[in-house]
Amino acid sequence: MTVLTNTPEGSIRFEFPAIPVRQPIGQFFAGVMPSERLCKIAHFDVRRMLKERDVETYLGIQRPLNPQRVSELQAYVKTFDACFPTSVILAVDARSAEYDPSRSVLTLKNDPEPGNGLEPIYYRNIARVLDGQHRIAGLMDYQGPPFDVNVSVFVDIDVEDQAYIFSTVNLAQTKVNKSLAYDLAELSKARSPQRTCHNIAVALDQTPKSPFFRKIKRLGTATPGRVGERLTQATFVESLMSFISGDPMGDRDRLLRGVDPNPPDDLQRVEYPFRLLFLQQRDVVIGEIVMKFFDAVRSRWPAAWDSDERGAILNRTNGFRAMMRVLKKLYPRLGANSPVPEFAHALARVQLNDSDFTSERFKPGGGGEVDLYKAVARYMEL
Repeated sequence: MTVLTNTPEGSIRFEFPAIPVRQPIGQFFAGVMPSERLCKIAHFDVRRMLKERDVETYLGIQRPLNPQRVSELQAYVKTFDACFPTSVILAVDARSAEYDPSRSVLTLKNDPEPGNGLEPIYYRNIARVLDGQHRIAGLMDYQGPPFDVNVSVFVDIDVEDQAYIFSTVNLAQTKVNKSLAYDLAELSKARSPQRTCHNIAVALDQTPKSPFFRKIKRLGTATPGRVGERLTQATFVESLMSFISGDPMGDRDRLLRGVDPNPPDDLQRVEYPFRLLFLQQRDVVIGEIVMKFFDAVRSRWPAAWDSDERGAILNRTNGFRAMMRVLKKLYPRLGANSPVPEFAHALARVQLNDSDFTSERFKPGGGGEVDLYKAVARYMEL
């Protein structure tokens, strides 16, 4: 990571293409800036090295960087088709900005020795970030091919307007539904764990004999005209992906680049029991295994699986995730001789009744999921 210190600096200026944009809030500039330059001029603001940010002081909130989100973006920007299509929103002081309409060029500059009692503006703190903190942090150590970033630059905007923009884009924006994001994987032309798991979710949701027939919320919310949808596509896809890969985004990137992911070793075959099937492009077999296992679950506890009673859990998120944990342990034992083994005999050993699958016995949340898994796995000696 580039280290910027408080050592004296001379006059630094740079220019980049930009056009003025006029909207009810006023004028700003839409431009394109190399990511390396953007990271340098917003370094202190993103890292919170000088002081609490004015805009957050004004709003009376703290919104620190999320280390997990930064790590995810640092990995994402290295992928084959990385893209940040939306603008990073910056605020700069009027002393730091000059616009040349004849060339459609915006110049930004530091002001390290302003005089007249003014605060210095250092190169590393020219820009205050109103939206895009995590994207900039994710690009701080980027060393790949050119990565330009489109920016919206507000010049000499007061802190009240900064707070309004910040709160609008950061606090009130609608997040993309994860189930919708997985549904869009269908449009990809390349193989990926995400696309495979999405396709299996769709197939099981549309197959009349499937235990998941018309029970998966494809877009994460109830589908008009349906009743009895109990699982979101995101829940299904994320649980199934854990059978295929410990790094789904990395596998997707390698496949996009035409590089075959490494086949699993003996330990990985246990931890990711469907990985070899995925690499062999036997997605149909993966779908058959999942359908056969949950068909056995439905046959073993039919009332619990079909229940719409309040507090029923077997056919909902906790029950599904717990049973997927069981399948992950059980399949490597039973699948050695047949890629699609019989599961009914193993489930018959579990001494739980339909009436046991309730939120009263297995509490909502991760703890209840783990307790249910342990209760089932104990009878199977997993």
